Amino acid sequence: MAGITYDTGALIAAESNRRDLWTLHDRALANAIRPTVPSVVLAQAWRGGPQPNLSRLLRGCVIEAFDENGARAAGRMCGLSRTQDFVDATVVIGALARNDLVVTSDPNDLQHIANVLDVRLAVHVV
Repeated sequence: MAGITYDTGALIAAESNRRDLWTLHDRALANAIRPTVPSVVLAQAWRGGPQPNLSRLLRGCVIEAFDENGARAAGRMCGLSRTQDFVDATVVIGALARNDLVVTSDPNDLQHIANVLDVRLAVHVV
């Protein structure tokens, strides 16, 4: 495992002040691991504030941009996996490229997408 990618469920857990998520996040930072948050995940979780816990979490994260190449890759992955959730596809593509652990509340949809590539996605459920 090279790093950590947060899915929307992780961001929601942070805003809900879930101890398990904060323990994982603090350990990552203590080990010089800055979790990645795809910008589309942030868009899915952000509700305009105030969201103080989520804002605090994001200060320790790398926000990954979503550009044309990412959009095309996510769309291609949605087509291959016959899903419509481009956010999940974006999470899987990025996490696999970085060899990251994905922190999520819904591992089944993510693993379904990874299965199309015949790979096992490392996940931690919050």
